[in-house]
Amino acid sequence: MAGNNLSPRQKMINLMYLIFIAMLALNMSKEVLSAFGLMNKKLTESNEAATIRNQAFVASLEQKAIDQKEKYEPLKDKASQIHVLATNFNDYLEELKGKMEATVDDPEDYEIMDKGDYLDENFFKGDKLKPEGEEFLNQIATFRDGVSEILKDQNGMEDIVKDVQKNFNTDDIKRGAGKQPWLEYHYKGFPLVASLTKMTQLQADIKTTESQVLSAMLQGTLSSEVSMTNYTTLLETTKSAYFNGETFDGQIVLGRKDASTKPKRVELTLDGRPLSEDQYSIEEGKVKLKVGTGNPGEHKIEGKLIFAQDGEEVEVPVSSSFATVPKPNSATISADKMNVVYRGVKNPMTISFAGIPDNNVSARAQGLSRVRGSNYVMDVTTVKGREVTINVTGKLPDGKPVSDNATFRIKDLPKPTGTIRGEDGQVKMQRNSLEISSVGAKFDDFDFELPLRVTGFKFKVSGQPTINVSGNKLDSRAKSALRKAKRGSDVQIFDIEAKASGVSVILKKVSPVIIELTN
Repeated sequence: MAGNNLSPRQKMINLMYLIFIAMLALNMSKEVLSAFGLMNKKLTESNEAATIRNQAFVASLEQKAIDQKEKYEPLKDKASQIHVLATNFNDYLEELKGKMEATVDDPEDYEIMDKGDYLDENFFKGDKLKPEGEEFLNQIATFRDGVSEILKDQNGMEDIVKDVQKNFNTDDIKRGAGKQPWLEYHYKGFPLVASLTKMTQLQADIKTTESQVLSAMLQGTLSSEVSMTNYTTLLETTKSAYFNGETFDGQIVLGRKDASTKPKRVELTLDGRPLSEDQYSIEEGKVKLKVGTGNPGEHKIEGKLIFAQDGEEVEVPVSSSFATVPKPNSATISADKMNVVYRGVKNPMTISFAGIPDNNVSARAQGLSRVRGSNYVMDVTTVKGREVTINVTGKLPDGKPVSDNATFRIKDLPKPTGTIRGEDGQVKMQRNSLEISSVGAKFDDFDFELPLRVTGFKFKVSGQPTINVSGNKLDSRAKSALRKAKRGSDVQIFDIEAKASGVSVILKKVSPVIIELTN
C-alpha cells in the first residue's frame, strides 16, 4: 500500500484504513486500561483480607509461644522476622503507589492512566537508573534474600525458598538476541495503571509468601507432633495388682511423648495428701514423681495437670494407682512341726496377706488380739486342748474376699532348772561360798525372756535332817547343818519353789542342784 505508483483513489482508501485501525486501537486501549484497573482493585481487596489473616496468625503464634515457649518460641522468632520484612516491603510499595496515584485527578478513572511518565521520570535517566530505581530493586532484594536466609536451615521450606527466589527475581530478561534490564522490561514506558497493578501483584506475592511460611511452619509442627516416632505404648489396667487365677484385662494404648509440652501448673495428691514441688519434677514433657512407696497396699494418685492453651487454662484430670508390696528381703522358711504356742505367756505373732493392706486383713482365734498393723499377741493359757487354729481373711482391691488358716500346737512351759550361784547340775564349792550364795531357777534354751524368782527350797546334808528354807539363801539352821558336813561330801538343794512374773500357770517341778564341798 506504500508503493509510489498508487492512484489517488487508492491512496485515499489506504489513509481511511489506517484511520479506522487507529480508532479500533484507541477503543481497545481504553478497555485494556479498565481491565487493568479492575484487576488492581480486586488484588487490593484480596491483599487486605490476606493482611488480616496473617496478622491473626502471627498473634495466635505469639500466644502459643507464651503458652508453650519451648515448642513455639523458635517458630515465632522466624515468623516475626519474616513478618517485619513483609511489612517493610509492603509499606514501601504502598507509599510508592500513593505517589503514582497522586499524578491523576481521579485514581479510580483507569482510562486516564494511560501514561507512564511518573516511573519513567523517577526510575530512569536514559539507559541508567536513578536512585529511586535502585531503591526499588534494593527493596525487592532485601525481602527476597532476607526470607531465603531465614528459611535456609528450616526443614520443609525448600520449595518456598525456590518460589521466593523465582517470584522476586530481578535478573536481566532475555529479549530477542540480547538482554533487557528487569526494571526496564517491566516498568519503562508502561501505562500508569499497568504499573500500579504490577506493584499490587508484588504485594500479593509478599502476603502469599508470608502465608505459605506460616502455614508450612505450623504444618511442620503438627506433622512432627503426630509422627509415630513421637508415640510410645502405655499399658492401661483396671487395678494396680492381679492375683493368681485372675484374668488380666490390660489394654495397650498409644501415648504421645513431647519434651516441649509442659504443664503450666501441677495439682496432685497421693492418698489424699497434696504433693509439694520437691516431690515431683517436669522433665521431657513428663511429670516425674519422687515420693516414697509407703506402706504395703494400693495408693491413689489423683489431681490434674493444667496446660495453657490460647491464653486459657485447660485441665487434664489424673486418676491412677500403684501397689506397694513388702520387699522380699528374706525367705519364708518354716518347720512344719514347730508351729507352737506356749501357755502362760503372751506369744507374739505376725499375720498378713501379701499384697493386701493390713487394714483389710483380719484374724480370729481364741486368745488372739491385735496390737498394731500386722502384729498380734496370742495367750492360750485358758485354751483347752492341745491345738488352736487361726483363721485369716483379707479383702482384695476389687472387693473379693480371700481366706487362709494355720494350726498351732499348744505346749506347757518347759521344766525349770535349779541353780546355785548361777550354776546348775553338779557343782563344786567351798563351804563359806555356799553359805552366801543364792539359789535360783531358769528355763534352758527357751525363746521367751521369762525370769524366775525362788521363794523356797529344801536343804539336805548327809547324816542331817532335811531343812525347809524360805527365800533364796541358806538360813541359820541350814548353815548350822552345813558346818557339820565333811569335806568332799555332797549337799542337796531340791524341791525348789519358783514363780514367774505375770504367769498364772503352775510351773513344773524345778530340777535339784548337788554341791560337792571342797573344804
